[in-house]
Amino acid sequence: MAKEKKLVSEITSRDVDFAKWYTDIVKKAELIEYSSVKGCLVIRPYGYAIWENIQRLLDKRFKDTGHENVYMPMFIPEGLLNREKDHVVGFAPEVAWVTHGGSEPLTERMCVRPTSECLFCEHYANIITSYRDLPKLYNQWCSVVRWEKTTRPFLRSREFLWQEGHTVHATAQEAIAETEKMLDVYADFCAEDLNMPVIKGKKTESDKFAGAVSTYCIEALMHDGQALQAGTSHYFGDGFAKAFDITFTDKDNTVQHPHQTSWGVSTRLIGGIIMAHGDDSGLVLPPNVAPVQIVIIPVAQHKEGVLDKANELKQRLVNAGLRVKLDDSDNSAGWKFAEYEMKGVPLRLEIGPKDIEANQCVIVRRDTREKSFIGLDNLEQSANELMAALTQGIYDKCEANIAARTYTCCNTDEIIDALSKNGDGFVKAMWCGDEACEDAVKERTGVGSRCIPFAQERVSDVCVCCGKPADVLLYWGKAY
Repeated sequence: MAKEKKLVSEITSRDVDFAKWYTDIVKKAELIEYSSVKGCLVIRPYGYAIWENIQRLLDKRFKDTGHENVYMPMFIPEGLLNREKDHVVGFAPEVAWVTHGGSEPLTERMCVRPTSECLFCEHYANIITSYRDLPKLYNQWCSVVRWEKTTRPFLRSREFLWQEGHTVHATAQEAIAETEKMLDVYADFCAEDLNMPVIKGKKTESDKFAGAVSTYCIEALMHDGQALQAGTSHYFGDGFAKAFDITFTDKDNTVQHPHQTSWGVSTRLIGGIIMAHGDDSGLVLPPNVAPVQIVIIPVAQHKEGVLDKANELKQRLVNAGLRVKLDDSDNSAGWKFAEYEMKGVPLRLEIGPKDIEANQCVIVRRDTREKSFIGLDNLEQSANELMAALTQGIYDKCEANIAARTYTCCNTDEIIDALSKNGDGFVKAMWCGDEACEDAVKERTGVGSRCIPFAQERVSDVCVCCGKPADVLLYWGKAY
């Protein structure tokens, strides 16, 4: 027998060092490898397969709502980028510039795409002339570059994968409706496919996207109580259209500027999956995005009939629409158990000579490690029921984490007290709307504004900072 691989190494406990636990998982679950370019990752096949499933599921949602995929160039001429003043100022510190083509200096610098508003606007100015050309509902899957000073796998890197939707509408009402609809698409995707509940809301003026009239977001809470901005949707008004001279003739034969939106999520969602669902044994993957949904481990596979039965069960499950792997390597069963726990495979099916004799198998849930003895005659139905139970179980666990780590506070002293006693989490508190108070809360307590939730409550009558009358509930928190 070939020399057995080393058993999966123990990872750092979440509650001892959450940052080290996270790094251990992304490496040992073989999601990424570091490259020679600081802040740029090699996304390994298992990590990329998770992204492919995210992409597949989201792409269907986009197309079901009428959107089409396009692709824009990677390079943006400096003059084009400078046409929207607020936009370029917001991105200037993170822009990577190309100054030479081969050995020749360029007559105009080009930035490597940090986002594509300028390119879409240039294109729209060329193809939109009449109200009959509207709306334009476009989406792009690509990579972008932002020269971050501090990087962390999936959460913040210099190059990352994402999608960016860019739409154009005849009226403000249509564009605002699109902005809110796509935020709902993201929230539904997170809940239904990532099993990760989120808070939907609007960013404050100081925290909105550069060049936007308003920015909406979904905020998730990780196991350690820090927030993750999981997706954003922006309403641009007609500001970009005016800057790039995009016009159309409406039904009354008058020339108008259209209204635009932009919205996006990225590979940061993989970081969210890790931190929301993972445990001290590794990943716990939501079934809808897991590259492998069921792994089959033959027990005593050298004995007659075991591998034949394992292959038969694999084919049955594949025919039922499940993603299945049969591990018939010569590693021990114990090594395989640890390996696929680390990789977060939702269900593990064990089959051995005694199971075959009893016409049953053992299925183990990754989240609870609960073992079930399943009759082979009803295998497909039982596997799907266990998958559904796991899906609901990890969603409920996230929801319970939000409930336990959401604190209602009336002043900054209460915020400091709640966080010191209970750990990080969401803080619900009233806000007067003054940016100075928003900044002061962060300076005093360490928590920044996350969003103004659509589901408003009145938890007090005064601002958490200045004590003046306040009508707006704001979620605060530390964030990745």
